Amino acid sequence: MVTRLARSFSIRDSRPMAPSGRVKVTEEGETARVSLAGAWTIAAAAELDGEIRRLRLPQAKRATLDLSGIEALDTAGAWLIRETAKSFTQAGASVAYAGVDRRAAALLERVGAADQPLQTPEKEPPSFVELLARLGFGSAFVVREARAYLGFLGLTIEAAARTALRPSRFRFTSFVHHLEAVGLNALPIVGLISFLIGIVMAYQGATQLRLFGAEIFVVDLVAISVLREIGILLTAIVVAGRSGSAFTAQIGTMKLREEVDAMRTLGLDPIEVLVLPRIAALLVALPLLCFFSDIMGLLGGQLMAWADLDISPQTFIHRVQERIPIRHFWVGMAKAPVFAAMIGLVGCYQGLRVKGDSGSVGRLTTRSVVESIFLVIVADALFSIFFNLIDV
Repeated sequence: MVTRLARSFSIRDSRPMAPSGRVKVTEEGETARVSLAGAWTIAAAAELDGEIRRLRLPQAKRATLDLSGIEALDTAGAWLIRETAKSFTQAGASVAYAGVDRRAAALLERVGAADQPLQTPEKEPPSFVELLARLGFGSAFVVREARAYLGFLGLTIEAAARTALRPSRFRFTSFVHHLEAVGLNALPIVGLISFLIGIVMAYQGATQLRLFGAEIFVVDLVAISVLREIGILLTAIVVAGRSGSAFTAQIGTMKLREEVDAMRTLGLDPIEVLVLPRIAALLVALPLLCFFSDIMGLLGGQLMAWADLDISPQTFIHRVQERIPIRHFWVGMAKAPVFAAMIGLVGCYQGLRVKGDSGSVGRLTTRSVVESIFLVIVADALFSIFFNLIDV
């Protein structure tokens, strides 16, 4: 570091650099006398450091550093002198100073006092009070977030009511654009994931049910799981990661460009212009994607049952029609609008919270995805409990 500093100072300083110091070593019996001369300053630190590194120190029991020939001394030079003394000390020799005036002695003492190894404090495990404090802060954060989401939900409902009273205010072109982005463009990834999950479920179910000679019940396992839980849950998670994050990034970028402020200046409501078309598109697209996911999941399970258990497609379809009540399908479809509203509200709310710099966009986009998926899973668990209580 001293070498780099010295080089940078020698480049910037327009004055001629002071002549380099010199280091001479002479042996006097068991004592090595090191004579230092010249200017020991940061301007000459690079040359001095190289000269000290090339110095061959004798194997002596005592060493005397003679500073009487030093013309100028600063902190960098004092540090180099200390390093020279330290090299003798590490070799087992005792070190003494000679020819040191009062100012040099004070500077050497201060440099020596500062030349201490950094002590990294050991991180103590959190105490019970700290754990309680973290729990309290986390609970307060959850309460604040819940209040903020409830307030944003109220603003959205208010804007939706105004739009319902005056339908001409609804941005139909924006709605169609987002419907295409959220629904049509998501079909390939939703279909592929559901198809593969159907294959996995049928294969794993067949492996276990074959032990009891009940391979035919693979149809029931796949159909009920896909229709009630897997189809809508996978679809909501994919949409949250794909479309919810896009909502946050789009609105957040508009916020950074001050386009949202420009809307308010023009008398436009950002909730009405930006939020309602996106949530409406999700409310329409997610049930359709759920239906498509159910079909692809059943298709994947059917193909695996045919390949692994020799259950023909006709037998599979017939058993689904005969043994699986239609209510399982409607249970899954009933969750779709609720999940769509959650994903849309979280994505748009986090986008409107963006401020500062582009790092805020990335941070809130990540939070949007995490919170959307978390809320979807919690809501799915509550739906399962509720439907079980009412025996549906």
